[in-house]
Amino acid sequence: MKQYKIEIKWALIFFAISLAWMILERITGLHDTYIHLHPFISMLFMVPAIAVYVFAFLDKKKNYFQGNMNYLQGLIFGLILSAIISALTPLTQYLTSYVISPHYFEHAIRYAVDHHQMTQEEAEGYFSFKNYMIQSCMSAPLIGTITSVIVAFFTKTKAS
Repeated sequence: MKQYKIEIKWALIFFAISLAWMILERITGLHDTYIHLHPFISMLFMVPAIAVYVFAFLDKKKNYFQGNMNYLQGLIFGLILSAIISALTPLTQYLTSYVISPHYFEHAIRYAVDHHQMTQEEAEGYFSFKNYMIQSCMSAPLIGTITSVIVAFFTKTKAS
C-alpha cells in the first residue's frame, strides 16, 4: 500500500472534488430548477478533473521520481490512479444518487417526458441509478486512461 501512497492520495482528492461538484450542482439548481442546463454545465467538471490529474502527475514526478519522469512512468502512474478512481466510482455514484441529490432522477425523468425528449419508459430506463452506475463504471476507466495518456505526455521530463 505504501508504494501507492501518492495514487491513493490523489484518487481521494478526485473523489472529494467529484462529490463537491455534485453538491455545487445540487445547490445551484442544476438537479431540479435548472435541470435543462445540467448536461451542458456538468461538462465543465472536466476542468477540475483534468487539473487534479495534472497536479497528481506533478506531485508524483517531484516527490517520487525526483523531477525526472519519463512517459512510461507517467502513463503507469496515471493508469494506477485511474484504476483507484474507478474503484471509488460506485461509492461516488451511490452518494450522489441517494445522499446528495436523491430526487435528481425524478426531476430528470419529468423534464425529459414533459419536453418530449423521451417517453416515460425511455426516461425511466435512462435516468435510473442502475443505468448511471453502469455508465459511470464504464466511463471512469476509459476517460481516466485517455486523460493519463495526454497528461503523461505533457508532464514527462523533456529529455525523456
